[in-house]
Amino acid sequence: MRMPVIFAGHGSPMNAIEDNRWSRGFAALADDLPMPRAILAISAHWWVEGTLLTGDEQPKTIHDFHGFPEALYEISYPAPGAPALAQRVAQLLGSAGAALSTDWGLDHGTWSVLKWMYPEAGVPVVQLSMDRRLAPAEHFAIGQRLAPLRDDGVLVFGSGNIVHNLRDAFQRMRTDHPDTPDWARRYDEAVREALAQHDHDALVAAWPGSEDGRRSHPMPDHWLPLLYCAGASDGGDAVRFPVEGFDWGSLSMRCVRFG
Repeated sequence: MRMPVIFAGHGSPMNAIEDNRWSRGFAALADDLPMPRAILAISAHWWVEGTLLTGDEQPKTIHDFHGFPEALYEISYPAPGAPALAQRVAQLLGSAGAALSTDWGLDHGTWSVLKWMYPEAGVPVVQLSMDRRLAPAEHFAIGQRLAPLRDDGVLVFGSGNIVHNLRDAFQRMRTDHPDTPDWARRYDEAVREALAQHDHDALVAAWPGSEDGRRSHPMPDHWLPLLYCAGASDGGDAVRFPVEGFDWGSLSMRCVRFG
């Protein structure tokens, strides 16, 4: 069976340890998925100069945040790596020049969601970096090259947020009931419509091509994983949105399933 593609709006690291609507939504992402042979994860938090793949037999759990409760730093997600899959991805990417690395691991963009989807951590995971020097269309093209993995039982999994303006969110979370600004709702809905219509041209142009897009993403790190997922999808995939809504006022927690 061809594997679907999943994009998760991961939001705060606290979702890894809290029982809330977002963590319950993450767990439900796996409910009707075929069991993957392995997972290729593209996280907002590995945005560097270069296209890299974790090549470890046992990738480490990275706690790439600060100022949170100690319980969050005690989490380990001991999923095995898959060096053979990493080599396969490097071959698929070809001229993109992907290289294996042991300097990273699984960051919270990956494990804060996968710990709910696959709590036993038994599915091998490889993480793919995003090259900060590339244009959005080039990130989308890399996603297209990943599509054959779906026929090999590999779950292509992206993790970021469709709207991610932390400065705005931190200001709003100081109130008991933070409102969601109009620009965030408009952008989230425009992206939803582009995904539902398989309008990849509109999706690739959405950032930084619109004022709402630039306000939604002062930096593109949380936006780009969605382009990899959309690239790995095709026009025959049904597009569903199993999780929707905003946290902290202006963090879109929308999750997307292709196929």
